[in-house]
Amino acid sequence: MLDKILGKKDKDKNDTPDLRKNGKKPDSDNSDIGGRLKDMVGKVSGKPKDDTKSSKSDQKLNGPSKPKIVTKKPAAERKMPRPITKPSSKPTDSKPRLRKPEKKKPGGLAGIGGGFGKKLPEDDQRTLVGAAVFGIILIILVGAGYYFLVYGPYQDTLNSAKMAKINEVNSYFKGALSADPHKTVLLADIDSGQTPDQVLAVDVIGPATSAWRDYQNQQINLKKDPYNRVQISYSVPSSSGTATNQSSADASASSANNVKNLILNTTAAGIIVNEADATVLANMEIVTPDTVAVPVYISRIQAAGGLINVGDSVDVYQNVNSSAQSSSGNNTTQTQTTSTTTTSSPEISGATVLAILRDTSDGVYTQQDANLTHSQLYTINGGGLSTSTAQSAQGNVEALLKAGASRNWNEAQITSLLNAYGWRLSDFERVSNLGDLTNNYLVVLEVPRENALWVIQNDNVVAGSSLYLVVPTQRAPEWMITELKQIYG
Repeated sequence: MLDKILGKKDKDKNDTPDLRKNGKKPDSDNSDIGGRLKDMVGKVSGKPKDDTKSSKSDQKLNGPSKPKIVTKKPAAERKMPRPITKPSSKPTDSKPRLRKPEKKKPGGLAGIGGGFGKKLPEDDQRTLVGAAVFGIILIILVGAGYYFLVYGPYQDTLNSAKMAKINEVNSYFKGALSADPHKTVLLADIDSGQTPDQVLAVDVIGPATSAWRDYQNQQINLKKDPYNRVQISYSVPSSSGTATNQSSADASASSANNVKNLILNTTAAGIIVNEADATVLANMEIVTPDTVAVPVYISRIQAAGGLINVGDSVDVYQNVNSSAQSSSGNNTTQTQTTSTTTTSSPEISGATVLAILRDTSDGVYTQQDANLTHSQLYTINGGGLSTSTAQSAQGNVEALLKAGASRNWNEAQITSLLNAYGWRLSDFERVSNLGDLTNNYLVVLEVPRENALWVIQNDNVVAGSSLYLVVPTQRAPEWMITELKQIYG
């Protein structure tokens, strides 16, 4: 074993060259420990001992080998070979580069200068920095100007148009139609509009009118009373003056008068519904009439000139004048004013006259005589023929009424004589253009229950009533229709 470490071989192998010794014969001088260790390091590292091995192998191949005496240096003077570093493993995904990337030059604007192949002077660098800053500021100013001068006002106009249309939709589709499908479709169309013109072009009044007409016609059929009538309630604007001292009754009446009522048959109500649009139909409510009969005592002027009869339809207006009352006491004066409410529409529309009585205190029924004489005289050849007719009336109409009520006289005859006596008297006065204008009338009106208190409060017999009964020409009585046709053909 020791011989193997020291490099000794068997005698039969002494002439065999040892490749581990680079073709050198074993020598006692070369068997030192340093050399042996060097050979072992070479074996382990896989490197040849020195660079002369390849040259010697070439000499053996090219020419005859001649023994050459080589003097070896002592082990102390020999240089130890450097261990060969293993090549670093490259990643599999790396690609070979054609050439090495160029290094960027350091400096103030090295990137810009390097990109152009040379470093810019300091003045040029400052100029470029100023130009870049100016460009950025210019871009910011242009963007801000576009936003505030063009984009912002345009968006404000678009949003204003959308809000106006949405408010219009909400003003029409309310109450019973607040959840109507037409409303959802219109809101979607408004929201999808890209320009103010597209938004404003959305038709709201058309779908709203169609929806309200269908609904109100259904209400007419559902809300009619046994007399085939309906009541239409609608709101009208009113202006009321300020008052320093106003009673609670006046305040409640003023707030209630904003809602007007119209009683009419279903045919007339259907005509109104089919001719009106959404602006009227959305503020209209059709209900079943709930009416009461209220008597009012008014003068002939206030009773439509006394030319109204049972069954006529009248509108009720109120004539209110502001007045001031002053009272002095303890050298102080207090002034009170009453509120004034004026509207162009009647307080009650379509009130029906159920009865009308003419006052007898003005001598209408006093005893009067009436005589009518007619005579004719014909003469032929000395012969004569004469005829004469005479009529007379005498009696007390009030006594006649009492006699008829007591059934002392023929009731049918009295009825035929006195039927509609007051109306016929007023109508004869109208035809003759001559009449008693000092008469008062008691008129029984059919009004909605909610307006009954207002009528009672404004019909003061002592102070005078402020109610006026007006006959509308659209629902005129027969005599008025006849006169209008004669006048206008």
